Amino acid sequence: TALSTSNLSLLFLILKVDDYHGVKIYDPYAWLEDPDSDETKAFVEEQNKLTMPFLEQCAVRPQFHQRLTELYDYPKYSCPYKRGNRYFYFHNQGLQNQDALYVQDSLDGLATVFFDPNTLSEDGTVALKMGRLSEECEYFAYGLSSSGSDWVTVHFLKADDLMKLPDVLDRVKFSCLAWTHDARGVFYNCYPRQDGKADGTETTSNLNQKLYYHVIGTNQSEDILVAEFPDNPKWHSGVTVSDDGRYAVLDITEGCEPVNQLWYCDLQKLPNGITGLLPWVKLVANFEAQYSYITNEGSVFTFRTNLDTPRYCLINIDLEKPDKDHWRTLLPQHDKDVLGSVACVNQHHLVVNYVHDVKDILQLYELSTGGLVRDLPLDVGTVVGLSCKKKHSDFFYKFTSFTTPGVIYHCDLSKVSPEPTVFRQVEVKGIQQEDYETNQVFYPSKDGTKIPMFLVHARGLKKDGSHPVFLYGYGGFENSIQPYYNVPYLLFVRHLGGILAVANIRGGGEYGQTWHKGGTLGNKMNCFDDFQCAAEYLIQENYTTASRIAINGASNGGLLVAACVNQRPDLFGCAVAEVGVMDMLKFHKFTIGHAWTTDYGCADHPEQFKWLIKYSPLHNLPPSPYAGAAYPAVLLLTADHDDRVVPLHTLKYCATLQHGVGSSPGQRQPLMVRVDTRSGHGAGKPTAKAILEDTHIFSFIAQTLGLSWRE
Repeated sequence: TALSTSNLSLLFLILKVDDYHGVKIYDPYAWLEDPDSDETKAFVEEQNKLTMPFLEQCAVRPQFHQRLTELYDYPKYSCPYKRGNRYFYFHNQGLQNQDALYVQDSLDGLATVFFDPNTLSEDGTVALKMGRLSEECEYFAYGLSSSGSDWVTVHFLKADDLMKLPDVLDRVKFSCLAWTHDARGVFYNCYPRQDGKADGTETTSNLNQKLYYHVIGTNQSEDILVAEFPDNPKWHSGVTVSDDGRYAVLDITEGCEPVNQLWYCDLQKLPNGITGLLPWVKLVANFEAQYSYITNEGSVFTFRTNLDTPRYCLINIDLEKPDKDHWRTLLPQHDKDVLGSVACVNQHHLVVNYVHDVKDILQLYELSTGGLVRDLPLDVGTVVGLSCKKKHSDFFYKFTSFTTPGVIYHCDLSKVSPEPTVFRQVEVKGIQQEDYETNQVFYPSKDGTKIPMFLVHARGLKKDGSHPVFLYGYGGFENSIQPYYNVPYLLFVRHLGGILAVANIRGGGEYGQTWHKGGTLGNKMNCFDDFQCAAEYLIQENYTTASRIAINGASNGGLLVAACVNQRPDLFGCAVAEVGVMDMLKFHKFTIGHAWTTDYGCADHPEQFKWLIKYSPLHNLPPSPYAGAAYPAVLLLTADHDDRVVPLHTLKYCATLQHGVGSSPGQRQPLMVRVDTRSGHGAGKPTAKAILEDTHIFSFIAQTLGLSWRE
């Protein structure tokens, strides 16, 4: 039966009306935008009082939680990386809340704990957000965040005896962390002081980020301001110190579009070192393309760029001949595949990753000529880690897929005939890879565009329309969703008889900039069409029926799920939207929301308002009384310290959903919200919290789709 949630959202409606270019828009739950008001706190508490017991009482919850805990308990490793003469890597024994950093003198030497974030909090909510060792391994700079917030505090320790230094940097967010090669200090970004709190529960807009240089052994108040942009409060910047240590390369972005300005400073030409604003040379002073530093040979710099190449290429620019007519292509754009990451190794080689139909290819090229040296062996899946340095001859890469947790390869190019060897392979007890089958299909969207989708299910599955589906999508910000290992997905397939479907819809970067732009701004509706067509394809191909499809997405994917439910409530049986962007008219007013206008547009502009109002999840919910098609079961998730997509999006959407759809006598399925505490947008989430959240999500899906546990 439907839970009587509608009475909660009737706490009160306020008569707030905003005028957008002559269109009056009601905002009755604007009061939920204040996270600290007694009313908002009461609303959250009342919702959780309904939701938590429901989730805890779901039939499969005990088995799912137990099995997930057992299967999550496998050792996890990152690629080792070399600094000075030592190797460093992250490792989690299995169920530790946070990964710890280990060090060893040689690859077969004894490994000891170098830094363990688990010692910093009881419940694992203090996470290591960023860490950088200085060039010759003198110091370790590390940024910590609490409760999932984007705010970071940077600390320092000496790498030889692990002695903590008194230096502390705060107000750090969306920051670079780059050591000068003399280990004298680091470049980093921070924001000016703001009124009120700054712990991740506030909604204040993040503007006027500045770039500083911190000298080791001094107070943050003495840090040297090296770049600021008072005329452009939304600009972000980040420094990379060149491989030879000579140049500071500055990239400047405005929003999330893959374009940047490119400035540099020759540190050798500073007679007294870094003492104030640097004399930046503007190599590229517009936002027409993206330029990412790969390496340099003297004054000749290699960049990965999308300048006139939506699938990216490599170019060389000589700082001594900076005019565009002197720029040279080193690796031309591929006619189909997207050039992904590129890294320099062994002085004169490039490890190059291409993405071919959402699957990774890894190759070795000559830096001097751009000539192909060889392919590196790779199964069907994703390279999730690559570690190398120009001055070292060896490199590591880590491979994963939907059914492979991780294989780390090592290759030493100083050997006579170098071959990658398996350095470390992890087995997960209780999961047999051969029980599963992974396929890639291509289905037509509404406008005929072929969309790739991965399907993972039990081997030998019969297409009889009976199988529950977990359909996942994202579709934004040029993020590609490639195969990745996720234990809850495999449990859904194995113990709930399900099919995992991952749709590579437009808005992502799967086929480069063209694919991305096909799902942004005025084309955003393509994302929703692509996702709905994925569900229709699975029904047509007799995998499943609408009432057995659960859809899921987070952040921009939460927007995707909510928009699709509004447009086609009949097409899904269950919808789980995590930390979604739900108020498309106001998102740019809170924290870092203004950066997303490059993907979404902004309601301040009349034409863009017209795009947004068509799909904004909050503004396309039916009013009360509602007598239309019943909605699928809905579970919304957010968290009190989410300062990326602030909780007000989910809370306002929830109140409106319950008041409108929840008032319908035909609404049998629950419409609920789960608000976590001491938790944020997702990064750095402790293992215990992640296991509980996944348990709740899949228990809710099983309960509302009527699935039972199979051994």
